[in-house]
Amino acid sequence: MTAVTHQQRSNRKTAFIALAIALGMLGLGYASVPLYRIFCQVTGYGGTTKRVDATQAATVKDSGRTITVRFDANVARDMPWEFKPLQVTDTVSIGARDMALFWAKNDSDQTVTGTASFNVEPEQAAKYFNKIQCFCFTEQTLKPGEEVRMPVLYYIDPAILDDPDNKDVELITLSYTFHVTSIGDAKTLDREQTGG
Repeated sequence: MTAVTHQQRSNRKTAFIALAIALGMLGLGYASVPLYRIFCQVTGYGGTTKRVDATQAATVKDSGRTITVRFDANVARDMPWEFKPLQVTDTVSIGARDMALFWAKNDSDQTVTGTASFNVEPEQAAKYFNKIQCFCFTEQTLKPGEEVRMPVLYYIDPAILDDPDNKDVELITLSYTFHVTSIGDAKTLDREQTGG
């Protein structure tokens, strides 16, 4: 009888430990997404750009050296939009603020809200690509047939010139992919927005 009781306690303890580990792993799973995003934004890992404010950008000096930036635009398979850069390449002065414009059109008969994911290639250059303003910072909503121009205000940090990993980089590609966040009837969304 004592052996069975001891075995039952041992089984309960093992089950409790397994449950605690499973809950801990679940918590880490939820926390890992924002932590990974912060890590990528700080380090440029995985082609993630940095986000800066206008005050910080104003302190950066133009280096007088140039680099070519290529713009790429894609949509996810289920996204009923057309999406493209208005200029495919641009030669920019490293350290100077520049702007790229993208165009999008909703080809569906419903209002569509989307969000843009992005990355920079080559990956080692991403930490020097700084965005001041970008349509990718918020969701974008287009009504049926609606077209919009969306700006990206950015600069390349002059520190890239001192990085041996980037000494041969002559072209940086900024790539976006729009994904559907929600699709809804335009009349329903208009009623919700006007409170009717």
